[in-house]
Amino acid sequence: MRAYQTRPASAFPFREIRYRKQGRIATIIIARQEQFNCFSTLMLEEMTTAFRDITEDDAIGVAVLTGEGQRAFCTGGDVREYNAEYVSRPRDYWKYIRRFRVLLDSILHNGKPTIARLNGMAVGGGNELQMACDLTVMAEHAYLKQVGTHVGNVAAGGATQWLPLLVGDKRAREILFLNRPIPARQALAWGLVNQVVPAVKKASAFIEGATEEQVRSAVAGRDGYSISLELLERAVEELAAKLLESFPDCTRYTKEHLNFLKEFVWSSTVGHGADWLAMHFTGLEAFEGMSAFNQKRPADYGMVRDRLANDDSPETPWGANILDCPACDASGLPARFTHCGRCGAALKPSLSAKKRAAKTKLRRR
Repeated sequence: MRAYQTRPASAFPFREIRYRKQGRIATIIIARQEQFNCFSTLMLEEMTTAFRDITEDDAIGVAVLTGEGQRAFCTGGDVREYNAEYVSRPRDYWKYIRRFRVLLDSILHNGKPTIARLNGMAVGGGNELQMACDLTVMAEHAYLKQVGTHVGNVAAGGATQWLPLLVGDKRAREILFLNRPIPARQALAWGLVNQVVPAVKKASAFIEGATEEQVRSAVAGRDGYSISLELLERAVEELAAKLLESFPDCTRYTKEHLNFLKEFVWSSTVGHGADWLAMHFTGLEAFEGMSAFNQKRPADYGMVRDRLANDDSPETPWGANILDCPACDASGLPARFTHCGRCGAALKPSLSAKKRAAKTKLRRR
């Protein structure tokens, strides 16, 4: 039996993606619409499996990656899963980042042109996912956005590596420091995507160059506006058909050569990026960022900066582990604890720790 044979898409019992093959085109659909198509650990594994099948299937010439619904292509990692699984096990977050790395590698090195079909917003890791693809077609109501420095994370899963290549150094810094949404037409002008197609309708007519207000009305389904992905589907089908009008080996090798700079910066940095992210995951910035997200409130950046300015142990939520309990001999207790977590006895913080905490409290007023 031949080692590499065509397998029907139905042979893969995926739970969080949908996978189909039609002619020479394979399509992966992220199917977590209720969670805005954010990653789960399982989904990363399933997508990698699907891309490996695409790589090994000689009947497939083009891959398409998209999301379910009209709101989101992908919004990056699932913060609720982070809280449940990885805050208490940062070593497992390192494994999670490694799984994301393997997924992006499976896109970079599948030997087939891969189209990102942006049916909605691509945020955080979702934008990194579309940047890993070879070509991107974007619906006009969608937008791109990075969020790392606003949620206690660093976009070292593709954005810090590839944005300077795509948009230039200064724009990359603007995107990654400010985390502002990038509307579709701006994304096209900056070279982040290849094509933008109308998606906003009023009655039965598409609106070319829809305004922000028209986009908001269409997403909300009010005032006669609506979202339609009809033109997006057509544009992706036409692009895929054109890509198939070429020699497969020449296309594969062209992709490999085009990947040189992307692969160079990616492989040079993603490993130590994963290590830093895992070590940082139990720190104050990640704690405050994820807490604010889950509690649907603004993150308190000022609190962190005040603690930094006052030498008030800004790296950890409750301060450096420097206190000892005089009653039960427990050691390594956080500097901001007033009572022992083991026996409940009152603790005596050092004079310097008291002064730092008092300065921070005064600044907060």
